[in-house]
Amino acid sequence: MSTYQYGGHVHANGIRQHYLRYGGAKPGGDPVIIIPGITSPAVTWGFVAERFGSVFDTYVLDVRGRGLSQADASLDYSLDAQAADVLAFAQALGFERYSIVGHSMGARIGIRAARSQSPALHRLVMVDPPVSGPGRRPYPAQLPWYVGSMAQARAGMSAADMSVFCPSWTEEQRQLRAQWLHTCDERAILASFDGFHMDDIHADLAHLKIPALLITAERGDVVRDDDVNELRDLVPKLLHIRVRDAGHMIPWDNEEGFYAAFGTFLGVALPGPNPR
Repeated sequence: MSTYQYGGHVHANGIRQHYLRYGGAKPGGDPVIIIPGITSPAVTWGFVAERFGSVFDTYVLDVRGRGLSQADASLDYSLDAQAADVLAFAQALGFERYSIVGHSMGARIGIRAARSQSPALHRLVMVDPPVSGPGRRPYPAQLPWYVGSMAQARAGMSAADMSVFCPSWTEEQRQLRAQWLHTCDERAILASFDGFHMDDIHADLAHLKIPALLITAERGDVVRDDDVNELRDLVPKLLHIRVRDAGHMIPWDNEEGFYAAFGTFLGVALPGPNPR
């Protein structure tokens, strides 16, 4: 049974922010805001949000410059602006307490947002965050992979075309990405990719005061064991789970392993596989 409720827009932090809501109001448990990665519109995380929606009031954001959220040449696409968007979004929806689940770029946004120490932000889940930054090794993904796929999507591409970029994904997942990738503004993606190498999230993590869970992929080389050790030094009570048989796009590679990694960190365990 689908948990999808509706899509909506809110004016927050001075821009139009688009979101998808799953699950609706739940007795107990904080609302969960899911923040996708650099070229992932909210709709591409729908299958994850369906599972979350079975137990949490769940909101998936289109980060500025992606999906149906505002995108234009006048926008600031910095990490600071993205983090301020999330805080303003939660305030606009009246959340008194909520959790963030951020993947990749979304995890970095969550980290920067948590540095503000907003009393409403209660828990943070960081899913395979790029640990690149000033003086650090570069993020392993290459910019031409993003730029090339986006250019092809703007011209029009099929699920078969997308298989060149996402060979392990299902036909349905490739079709959805082919449909929506054109909504990613190249200016936003270039700014975010540059930010992977200029923004210092390690300095942010030193100020983290809320419970935090780090979920990392066994493959992909985004977060290595020595990176985990460094993050644990910065966040002494940090919980960490490494998901086996998964690359950076963890729920696409090992969906059940991804859900299991949360345990009861968000207050309630995610349910087992949905009947097909």
